[in-house]
Amino acid sequence: MTPTDNVEFPVPIHPALASALEAKGYSHLTPVQIEMANVGHLEADLLVSAQTGSGKTVAFGIAIASTLLGGAERFETAGRPLGLIIAPTRELAIQVQRELDWLYAATQIQTASCVGGMDMRKERRALERGAHLVVGTPGRLRDHIAKGALDLGALCAVVLDEADEMLDLGFREDLEFILGAAPAERRTLMFSATVPRGIAELAKTFQRDALRIAATAATSQHADIEYQMMLVRRDEREHAIINTLLNSDSTSALVFCHTREAVRHLTARLVNRGFLVVALSGEMAQSERSNALQSMHDGRARVCVATDVAARGIDLPNLDLVIHADVPSNPATLLHRSGRTGRAGRKGVCVLIVPENRRGAAQRVLSLAKLTALVRDAPGIAEIEARYRREILDAVFSADEPNDLEAPFVAELLGKAAPERIAAAFLRQQLSARPVPEDLSPLPVTDMPARKPRHDGRTEKERGPVPAREPRGPDMEGGIWFSLSLGRKQRADPKWLLPMICKAGGVSRRDVGSIRIDDTETRFEIAGDKAAGFAEQINRPGSTERGIVIAPLGEVARTPLWRAKPKFGKGGKPAHRGKAQPADRDHSHKHKGKPKRPG
Repeated sequence: MTPTDNVEFPVPIHPALASALEAKGYSHLTPVQIEMANVGHLEADLLVSAQTGSGKTVAFGIAIASTLLGGAERFETAGRPLGLIIAPTRELAIQVQRELDWLYAATQIQTASCVGGMDMRKERRALERGAHLVVGTPGRLRDHIAKGALDLGALCAVVLDEADEMLDLGFREDLEFILGAAPAERRTLMFSATVPRGIAELAKTFQRDALRIAATAATSQHADIEYQMMLVRRDEREHAIINTLLNSDSTSALVFCHTREAVRHLTARLVNRGFLVVALSGEMAQSERSNALQSMHDGRARVCVATDVAARGIDLPNLDLVIHADVPSNPATLLHRSGRTGRAGRKGVCVLIVPENRRGAAQRVLSLAKLTALVRDAPGIAEIEARYRREILDAVFSADEPNDLEAPFVAELLGKAAPERIAAAFLRQQLSARPVPEDLSPLPVTDMPARKPRHDGRTEKERGPVPAREPRGPDMEGGIWFSLSLGRKQRADPKWLLPMICKAGGVSRRDVGSIRIDDTETRFEIAGDKAAGFAEQINRPGSTERGIVIAPLGEVARTPLWRAKPKFGKGGKPAHRGKAQPADRDHSHKHKGKPKRPG
């Protein structure tokens, strides 16, 4: 391998790879890439600690170049593989193959992938045609080796990418099988964010005098990531996520949830709020996962909701916002999730949505990860509406003057309607295209634990009984009653019911009067002059979220709701058409506690 003449790279890199890096716009190398190009590490087994987003794929591509190519400029005709890359997930394996394809393009390399969820017959035919480098997941690679389709007899380099994650996913037996089938005289490179006991044991068994390289400290903070801890009420976590997305400049956002059920639920809520969103979870077919990632890559989706496992190894373009919908359970998870943003010199924001009762847990995880986070409130309605106004003004000021084709119609509009009316129509159109922000309760400004009871210092006896909470909204003369098929059993709350009602019926908040929540349904009133349009709007397909029914009660409210008694039919149920159906809960039977609030 001859050193490159490019002075921007301070270490010798194979000329073919150096030209590929230059063409890709690389002006410098990351610390782990410089370490891997160190001539003192050539042909040695390596155990490397490097964070997600530190340029590991290019780093190990540089590291194994001399092993695969020797002194040659290009590969000879492909036969049995010379190199093997093992990754924990399908997405990461495919991403690694894509990266190495451009890095080694000038060497005329032939690569093949062997990943779960793909057609084994196509993979077998690719292996039969020959490949210099194979990238795959542990289970599928083991299947091909066991069936004789993958011959490792010529292998001279093996790379385990995110080795700690593979052990966490239960792939130890598969890894031992694969490494046991490889020639003893080979290079073995292990890349891992952390080096727990299992990784150390694996290295001791399958590596020879491995050099230990800590290119990046396992708990170091990404310099280009701003961490924020957003404190919210326990029942307003999803509201905070919605408002955070609405108040962000990000072109691409990733939201992490603990479980598949949480991913499905939050995705449905965001879709219903008008976000361009896709989901990633382990239960999805490979084609669904590929389509979701492609939607993020080409801009058809702006938000990806994912579990930790499903998002391992994915590299989304221009990702500048990561939201932890659930507090990470440990510092490694926090760092791995957060490392999806703040890459390649780009700035990123990482937001932890923290219910009051989880504040201590969040602070402990941040402390263990040696991170500091700005504690802030979630964006409120006023903040987001002010942002909307700025964006609408910017759209007006950045618009070009009417061209020759537009000018006649612009003149016609101004001749037939006052400028104020045209501006109002434009404003309504712009606002209708934007999701309605959620109403959030302010938290008290205090340094005391979130669980501390809030009161005025009087004893419980002095304060007396807690007054019943009055229904929300003003009294309305001539208001029309409607019913919504959610109640206390579904954790109905005016703070998220009100935006839902406004969106479903095309009305504003001031058009909604009192709201009364019963066990299985909610009754509310709409201003008399808006009721007819509201009733028409809610009958249109897609006006309400799936499984939720809104219907008129057929009664004019002339007294406050807590004194008015709607008419009831037989069995004590409201006498109205359109019987309210229970909210859709395809996974509620799995939980013994209260069902989750609907999207």
